[in-house]
Amino acid sequence: MSVRSLRASVLAFVMGAAAVLGMAQPASAAGHNYVALGDSYSSGVGAGSYTSESGDCRRSTKAYPQLWAAANAPSSFRFVACSGATTSSVSSGQLGALNASTTLVSVTAGGNDMGFADVMQACVLQSEATCVSRVNSAISLMNSSLPGKLDTMYANIRSRAPQARVVVLGYPRFYKLSGSCIAGLTETERGAINNASDVMNGVIAKRAANSGFAFSSVVDEFTGHEICSGDAWLHSVDWLNISNSYHPKAIGQSSGYLPAFRTSV
Repeated sequence: MSVRSLRASVLAFVMGAAAVLGMAQPASAAGHNYVALGDSYSSGVGAGSYTSESGDCRRSTKAYPQLWAAANAPSSFRFVACSGATTSSVSSGQLGALNASTTLVSVTAGGNDMGFADVMQACVLQSEATCVSRVNSAISLMNSSLPGKLDTMYANIRSRAPQARVVVLGYPRFYKLSGSCIAGLTETERGAINNASDVMNGVIAKRAANSGFAFSSVVDEFTGHEICSGDAWLHSVDWLNISNSYHPKAIGQSSGYLPAFRTSV
């Protein structure tokens, strides 16, 4: 066989193998036993259309786990994420959905451990100095106590689902600085909150990597769609439904969290 013929044969083989692998990808997704864990950013608070069975957990049919499952038809799907969940309550209340046959897990957790709701309440209702101080206290906790909490939760997930691919998702930055908002928080407050999001994501990414899990940031997806952007995928303060505040809208789930998760599966 000539060198040219050999190259042609090898190229044909590679292209054929690539085609077979490409055809196999949907089957792989369909074969997953998928469990969605986490807090309100995974349950879909802010997206509406909550299932009656989920009660105060507020699991939405528009949340990224539901959207991914609907598009990929996994072999099994358990959606147990819950509004207000912390790393410890994920471990104590959600991991019963995992087992040795689980092949895919998604999770968001950590924000509530740092008193996310209290921080935002202080920033909305109190002075700039109080807001910044409260944010800095949360950052201190992120660097001191959060790593251990995440390590414990991740170890518990791995123990229950030893064969699963685990995708840990982060949190968006809330604000576009120098944006379109003409009232509300000051730029100093918005900058401090964004910085806290960056620190949080950095801590989560490192602990996830140390546990052998994939980390998927959502910052890029939400860039240009923060509060004060003019096209926000996040709720600002919602006085009519306060639980929506600072959570992704339905479009934030479908165009922010879903693509970030999908690229890491």
